[in-house]
Amino acid sequence: MSVPLIAISAELAEIEARGRLIVAVKDNRFPLGYRDATGELDGFEIEIARRLALDLLGDETAVEFRSVHNVDRVNVVVNGDVDIAIASITVTAQRQRIASFSEPYYLDGTGFITTSTQIKTLDDLAPGRIAVLANSSTLAHVRYQLPDANLVTVLSYQDAIAELARGQVDAFAGDVSLLTGWQQQDNRYRLLDEVISVEPVAIAIPKGTQYSDLRRAINDAIRQWDDEGWLQDRATYWGLP
Repeated sequence: MSVPLIAISAELAEIEARGRLIVAVKDNRFPLGYRDATGELDGFEIEIARRLALDLLGDETAVEFRSVHNVDRVNVVVNGDVDIAIASITVTAQRQRIASFSEPYYLDGTGFITTSTQIKTLDDLAPGRIAVLANSSTLAHVRYQLPDANLVTVLSYQDAIAELARGQVDAFAGDVSLLTGWQQQDNRYRLLDEVISVEPVAIAIPKGTQYSDLRRAINDAIRQWDDEGWLQDRATYWGLP
């Protein structure tokens, strides 16, 4: 049977008939989703997608990955370009208005990373310069917790890295999962112990009653992984707090 070049959001029965799960993922967010030295996708969320394909379709290789940019992670689900998205998506009220979400498979939060040996706690950052992604939810969290800090907005993670390298900022505030990856890949970085927010990370699913079976099957799988200890085991393997 031929496979259409452009996929549409599918109900569980359609996914089973197709024999393949189409998943939006990140390919540049170590250790959640990234490309290894051979160009193959790997990471905590890639393992989740493969395990979900095994549970839903009986084959962990029955998954087609679609790499997406941050701004497109939910839109590709809403527009029907993929079945679901497992792409470091935190559940927010705004996102819940346009898509459904599974139960959380990970709890992320806002943390701080620095290259300075003088900065050890949030108190050391109180009067400092902190880089934050422009238009991110992190801005509000940092403003609330550190009202006297000088916030420097950057347009990308690469800009934040450059600001840290030049000593223009004392720290960068972002998702702990992302910052953990930076620390693992470069020992110049040091992640502070304090976390100033906790946010659930979940699978984005199309909205609508026709996707109830898909959502239920995904939630059943996540509960089983949690009960088995598989989720915690894989998070620990990838160095996630």
